[in-house]
Amino acid sequence: MSFSVNWHTLLEEADELPSDAVLVTPLSHTPFRISETQEHRIIVDYVEKDETRPLQREQFETLFRRVHDEPNQEFALDRLPPDAEPFATVWSLHPRIEIDEDAGIIRQSDLETTTQIATTGDEDKETERTEPDLQVYSDALLLTDALERNDVDTFGDIETDTLVDLYTMLSDVQRSANDLRKEVADVILSRLHHDQPVSGQFGSVQRTARRQRSLKDEETVLNALEAAGVDRERVTSVDRDKVDDALEVTELSEADLYDIESTEYVRKADVDEETKETRLQGLKDRLVASDADNGEVQQLQDEIVELEERIEELTSFDSGASYHTSSATE
Repeated sequence: MSFSVNWHTLLEEADELPSDAVLVTPLSHTPFRISETQEHRIIVDYVEKDETRPLQREQFETLFRRVHDEPNQEFALDRLPPDAEPFATVWSLHPRIEIDEDAGIIRQSDLETTTQIATTGDEDKETERTEPDLQVYSDALLLTDALERNDVDTFGDIETDTLVDLYTMLSDVQRSANDLRKEVADVILSRLHHDQPVSGQFGSVQRTARRQRSLKDEETVLNALEAAGVDRERVTSVDRDKVDDALEVTELSEADLYDIESTEYVRKADVDEETKETRLQGLKDRLVASDADNGEVQQLQDEIVELEERIEELTSFDSGASYHTSSATE
């Protein structure tokens, strides 16, 4: 099918969008709206900045040709020029063209596609709040309540038992948030196909790489260095495990062979699950007393009831959680 036919189909699809429809670019996730369609261009307005931009028909044709000329009719999104993302997004409105963010491509299909990158403001307003089945949710709820009840600007004036409770809850939130952060990061990494930052509403992320090294077996390393003219003595070092074995059979003390630095720290020793459960019940009662007729409050009540039922499952004890402060000793 010719570009001209596809172009007019695209114009028709764009004209049928709701006036408040928001489209998002596939790589930088920049939101914009289509404000006007014309025979030779489509005009867009960026949502987060005061900028209007005309997208020319000739540039749409260039992207169309590139996709069409590929053997599989697939074009990698990271090959797009930095300012060409909106063209790909608008093309995804066409019933035969779609964007696959997971694969990092825009493709043309002989079948009608269903993937469209377009949302409206009404959809966000109609989304109902639901309680997530996540440990970090219950931990954060308890921590939020504790922070609201205490003057955290003056920790020195807070009673020790209250500080212990704050530390315990902070430790729980840190652990559960880190677990969730790792899960989210794994999914994001699978969707990043380039080294440019990808932005959301509150920040941006970027694919990075960390280089790690581990030595090959000792004989391989020493033989290779000897062949290159490096004496073995220059690279051999004291083996810590062998030093520890020697300490067991000699009269030497640990201080004779090691520089020792001691670190004092606070370690979470226990979690009172019964008290945490009681506090959640108290939050529920307070919400009831504050506004029994408020719909949002009623929803929070229901969430906390379910949270209470899961509290034993969602809380756990981790003796390794600690807060370090440096204190050097001889």
